[in-house]
Amino acid sequence: MPFMISAPESPLLNPNERPAAHVLNPHGTAPAVLVCEHASRFIPKSLNNLGLDPEADRSHVAWDIGALDLATALSDALNAPLVASRVSRLVYDCNRPPESLGAVPAQSERFAIPGNTGLSDQQKAARADQVYFPFRTLLAQVLDAHPVAPVLITIHSFTPTYHGKNRPVELGILHDKDDRMAQALLHEVQGRTNLIAALNQPYSAIDGVTHTLRDQAGPRGLANVMIEVRNDLIDHPDGVARIAGQLGPILKQLVGQFARPQTQSKQA
Repeated sequence: MPFMISAPESPLLNPNERPAAHVLNPHGTAPAVLVCEHASRFIPKSLNNLGLDPEADRSHVAWDIGALDLATALSDALNAPLVASRVSRLVYDCNRPPESLGAVPAQSERFAIPGNTGLSDQQKAARADQVYFPFRTLLAQVLDAHPVAPVLITIHSFTPTYHGKNRPVELGILHDKDDRMAQALLHEVQGRTNLIAALNQPYSAIDGVTHTLRDQAGPRGLANVMIEVRNDLIDHPDGVARIAGQLGPILKQLVGQFARPQTQSKQA
């Protein structure tokens, strides 16, 4: 039977599957906002699971394994709002702009994504309209409603092996043009934990992974950082608790240093 998805004019998400993004701990008072763009592997019924085989459906290409659990633990530790996508990155990667070829990938590492092959511009635009823009708008609202200019922290995870190459780094600390928070976080992590940490590993801005930082933090003048944790460290509750226990006190200290009065960061 050939692979089929709903017609492009049909709603991507049915009423029971909405919203595409939500806020956890919305009343958190810490001077920070956490983000998890790849929190879920959920695929709307209208997309017929994108034609994925079971291995791909459960793999790191569908979501950032353990990232939401870690982000939630850090949200609780800091008492900070957390904006999270509720839709798989394979439907639309909320850390990519609509013009990016990686926003709706037809291939992700070694996995083909049949439901993303040969999409029309109209179908790609529908994905962005119903997944990316609601996520982007929600995050902007949370940032602008915060009583101070918060630090923006995005939480991701990465696979220990990528295209057959092992990755010894355990914690990647990434930045775009503004490296203040990343440099400070790296310094504290290396001095206070035993984690193998590195700046701009296993990705960097040249890989297009800092879109949220660039789009949301940059124009507002917010200090920001992207945190990447190797997913074998946080694919179980004890690991999440350990990493959150190490990062939580450090982030709490740093966000207090980098947050500013909101009036200094409002967009023109």
